[in-house]
Amino acid sequence: QVQLVESGGGLVQPGGSLRLSCAASGIIFSIYPIYWYRQAPGKQRELVASITSGGTTTYADSAKDRFTISRDNAKNTAYLQMHTLKPEDTAVYFCNLDSRVTPGGLDYWGKGTLVTVSS
Repeated sequence: QVQLVESGGGLVQPGGSLRLSCAASGIIFSIYPIYWYRQAPGKQRELVASITSGGTTTYADSAKDRFTISRDNAKNTAYLQMHTLKPEDTAVYFCNLDSRVTPGGLDYWGKGTLVTVSS
């Protein structure tokens, strides 16, 4: 059974930092790209960052120069390091692993971790 478990969210002041983690189990983590999405209250889910199996990263404009996505395949874990957080970064952050590139693969999501940026 594939599981993705996010952690590391919480309340942080504007300008602060957080590191989110996404721990995967039940799947060969290293061969698939990982995506971080977020969903703010009343808004659609949006892609924040992605990292390929080879380590190539992409970012939404809102995340460039402030967020860093990374992965540790030995630990089956992906990370999203967030700096200079703003109130508009407040959202539930979700980890996504899409294994549909392989036959029988599925699209897996974690339950999310809440990030609140407020003074």
